[in-house]
Amino acid sequence: MTFPSYTVIEQSLKALDITYLSYEHPPLANCDVAKSIGLEREGVGLKNLFLRDNYGKRHFLLITFAQKQLDLKALSKQQGVSRLGFCSTERLAKFLKVKPGCVSALAIGNDVEHQVELWLDKELADCTLWQCHPFENDKTWVLHLDDLHKFWHQTGHQPCWVALPTR
Repeated sequence: MTFPSYTVIEQSLKALDITYLSYEHPPLANCDVAKSIGLEREGVGLKNLFLRDNYGKRHFLLITFAQKQLDLKALSKQQGVSRLGFCSTERLAKFLKVKPGCVSALAIGNDVEHQVELWLDKELADCTLWQCHPFENDKTWVLHLDDLHKFWHQTGHQPCWVALPTR
């Protein structure tokens, strides 16, 4: 499968008059890699989880703090969703059109059929600058939350702010 280039998201943001800080760095497979190499960037470090329900009928992009340890079993019960689990690489490619390690708040823009629900950690509501991979994990763009809301609105995704249970 061919994945969209970061230039696609760059053009979308430009059309919305959204600016961002840009960083280039070694590829980051996950949040722990950024921490282990001592990578410093402005904004809040985020963990982006692509989840599905037990039946594979509902899909969720869940965004929280990089260091937060979630209790998915408790979250499933809290949200009335049958057993949340991680999506396969194939589902990630199909629904968000990114590779593993490249998921971010911007990837929801690739869900043109609106099959993915956007869940945001309520504790992130006061964080104004968010770190996002632009479809590639060797770049980080830092965007204002207000601009992300503008972007999500443009893509037709309404975020749901959720109190996330931890382990």
